[in-house]
Amino acid sequence: MTREVIQTDRAPSAIGPYSQAVRAGDTVYLSGQIPLEPESMDLVRGDIRAQVEQVFANLEAVCDAAGAGLADIVKLNIYLTDLGNFGLVNEMMEERFNEPYPARAALGVASLPKGAGVEMDAVLVRTRG
Repeated sequence: MTREVIQTDRAPSAIGPYSQAVRAGDTVYLSGQIPLEPESMDLVRGDIRAQVEQVFANLEAVCDAAGAGLADIVKLNIYLTDLGNFGLVNEMMEERFNEPYPARAALGVASLPKGAGVEMDAVLVRTRG
């Protein structure tokens, strides 16, 4: 099976030796996104809500570059430095996803790159294009 790298300037560039996403067949594996603004590569200003908003925007940009959308995500992994934000993330997911919701894991972690409070990675199955 061939692999294709997915890249967009509408999401932060990789801050290490990895790709934003890789397509293998109809499956696309999205690397973790933290709340970096793509233009500046700085953490978004604001509270955890602003950080989660930016992460979803970054994931959506990578999905779009893969010819898909958030609705095509079948598995979502969420990493939080404060599990007290779990309810907020659930609320924000309900604003972006419809049933059937993607499978999901939410993990509490000690720290994330660049001091972020949230990171998400995903797997999607491209159903259009």
